[in-house]
Amino acid sequence: MSSLEIALIAFACVFGSALLGLFLRGVLPEHHLSAESKDLLKLGIGLIATMSALVLGLLVSSAKGTFDRISEEEVQTAAKIVMLDRVLAQYGPETKEIRDVLRSTVASVVQVLFSEDASVQAKFDTTASVARGEDLVAKIRALSPQNDDQRSLKAQALEISGEVLMARWLMIAQGRSISTPFLVVLVAWLSIIFAGFGLFAHRNATVVTTLFVCALSVSAALFMILELDTPLNGLLRVSSAPLRNALAHLGQ
Repeated sequence: MSSLEIALIAFACVFGSALLGLFLRGVLPEHHLSAESKDLLKLGIGLIATMSALVLGLLVSSAKGTFDRISEEEVQTAAKIVMLDRVLAQYGPETKEIRDVLRSTVASVVQVLFSEDASVQAKFDTTASVARGEDLVAKIRALSPQNDDQRSLKAQALEISGEVLMARWLMIAQGRSISTPFLVVLVAWLSIIFAGFGLFAHRNATVVTTLFVCALSVSAALFMILELDTPLNGLLRVSSAPLRNALAHLGQ
């Protein structure tokens, strides 16, 4: 389920609960809305609101941490790719074919990973795509150094290419870190809060509009959190600039 679909479901639950609260206010007997009852409801809603605020803060922190970590890993991977190309260039002209393969592989990854089409993005995790990276490492391993300098450069190239390949697997393994039960509990708490808002308010256009805007704002916050938690796709994604800049320096 996409982030937008989850946010729309959350909006329907929260705003629907607010409308339910407005409806219940009109049908409940008056003694159910006495001053003592309202005080108890306010205390209960205040407690749930505090817990919801803490959970939302934790979710924002966790999602932003995931986004920043992936963004930093992308920058580091881009730097390692350029470094790998320079090491291969220093090895000698016999690595030209490997450097060409490296450039074409990186170009393919950039095109697939940052595509707007989900079906194209899915090609990032295919047997053929992964095999291209492993073949590159195999070609480096097959080099035959003629002196100590080349042996040292080959060892560096193998180390760097292994780190780049590991970064690729980390991207493939990256998934949503926020669990569904966690979201269900949070949306349930928000629904209770908005139902309480409806109980305390008189039904009119101003109240309904205010509840609508508040429910929309909460749902937008959930959407932003879910988008930050999946930084490789969606509307909020890491920049492709580091890998594109690295691609521009390959083969020079």
